[in-house]
Amino acid sequence: MCDDELIPPRADMTEEQWLRTAAETAAAPMPTTGRAVPFVNRRTLLGGAMAGAALTVLPTAGRASASPLPRGGAPGAFPFPQHPNRKGEFAVLVTGDAGTGDEAQYAVAAAARDVCRAEEVGLAVGLGDNIYENGPESDHDSEFQDKFEKPNSGIDVPWLMVLGNHDCSGLIPGSGGDPSRGDREVGYAASSRRWYMPQRYYSVPVPAAQPLVEFFAIDTIPWSSYVTQVDPHYRWDGPYMREQRRWLDGALGASRARWKIVLSHHPYLNNGKHGSAGAYDGFEIGNYTSGVHLKAMYEEVVCGRADLILSGHDHTLQILEPTARTGGTRQVVCGASAKTEDGRAHFGHPAAWQNFADNGFMVLKVSGAALTVDAYTVDVATRKAALAHRTRTAAPVTAGARVGAPA
Repeated sequence: MCDDELIPPRADMTEEQWLRTAAETAAAPMPTTGRAVPFVNRRTLLGGAMAGAALTVLPTAGRASASPLPRGGAPGAFPFPQHPNRKGEFAVLVTGDAGTGDEAQYAVAAAARDVCRAEEVGLAVGLGDNIYENGPESDHDSEFQDKFEKPNSGIDVPWLMVLGNHDCSGLIPGSGGDPSRGDREVGYAASSRRWYMPQRYYSVPVPAAQPLVEFFAIDTIPWSSYVTQVDPHYRWDGPYMREQRRWLDGALGASRARWKIVLSHHPYLNNGKHGSAGAYDGFEIGNYTSGVHLKAMYEEVVCGRADLILSGHDHTLQILEPTARTGGTRQVVCGASAKTEDGRAHFGHPAAWQNFADNGFMVLKVSGAALTVDAYTVDVATRKAALAHRTRTAAPVTAGARVGAPA
């Protein structure tokens, strides 16, 4: 969510409670256990008439929802790279929070296209909020064309996609209140040559036969939605999240790849205004709004086992330092591919480099010798990218590496 969007007045409301509160306390700031959080910013909620009508279609606790089965790729889907490029690397484009369809998205994509050609990129990543503001209405929604295919034309590689809170909007845009809507993005993978999302969470080893790197795409929405999940299937301790956690724990342990990278929408650590898991947007109570259970999952399953956590959500560019707290895992935030933030850091986690004002993207370069993260800023007016920072890590976290050395 960004400046023109919404933050609930208190933690762990249902969407129905939020909408009713909006009619009673419009625009009034409400304190939390952390910093004060604004309720309504520059956009009105939904409008009284719309809200009243919408309340009649809220999901109920008795609604069943099953995880989708794996799906095959579309005919003619772009293949996963099986060999390094001429530089001896697997190069991967990283974007996040891109799906606006506006000029900034097109400018970042155009700049990234030039870099992808120069760096011989063979794979791309989309870190959620793929379709603003409410996610797609079906698995053939025209917004897939306007906010993904057309902007990324010419970046003809598989895109590993993860779900964001806007992709799973309920009644309130960006609330994450209806995770089942994410199934539409899984469904779209069957017809797109680029978009890869065989399930809501999945892994991809590259190359497939003898993996050098493995990507683990996860769904963080039910762990950190702005509202309480009313469908038992998607509650923080419900069957969907329990199974996902078991899967990720087992998949990380079984991986034969030298480098392991977790792809998510919500970050573990973050110096942007949304803050870190366990205290998102100043909330420190509740099972959802604060992200407390996502924090626990990162600490108990991911930290010290994955080399990188790549996340979006905050519309910034950050390459944070691995620390004892993270077990040597490095948090990277790349959510500025269409939107930007307020230009300043809100928290003080150690950073190799960070930018809170510019649009941009990143490129990972993976080889047996190193894992390199290149951060690019983009001038929207000229559609040109500038390499702003490079961080290189020489040893996997499982080999005892605890710091990355700037190159």
